[in-house]
Amino acid sequence: MNILIDNRSGTPIYEQIYTQIKNQIIGGDLREDEALPSIRSLAKDLRISVITTKRAYDELEQDGFIYTVAGKGSFVAAKNTQLLREENLRKIEGYFQEVLRLAPSCGLTADDLAEMLRLLSEEGQ
Repeated sequence: MNILIDNRSGTPIYEQIYTQIKNQIIGGDLREDEALPSIRSLAKDLRISVITTKRAYDELEQDGFIYTVAGKGSFVAAKNTQLLREENLRKIEGYFQEVLRLAPSCGLTADDLAEMLRLLSEEGQ
């Protein structure tokens, strides 16, 4: 597992850890039931507080990405298809918002965008 902390980022460190682990789980880099580094080990490797690492793990567990077995550690949870669907829907909405922001500068209407999507969809089949 590879995690990089950017101290210049305005994003809290626990959130950077959370996001990177979540993305590795969703992307398949971390597989179901794979053991994660212990909270202490990860904190030591990243040179951060154990409390910060624990917060990231707690949020990952709360959101269903990992589970913890007392005395054994934390592991990647089975992929929750509904959770993954919601995550992908949020990404799609973000892309649509960007398209809607750019469309007026190109003179594109909602009908133009719908036609473009229809054509792209047909090409992909």
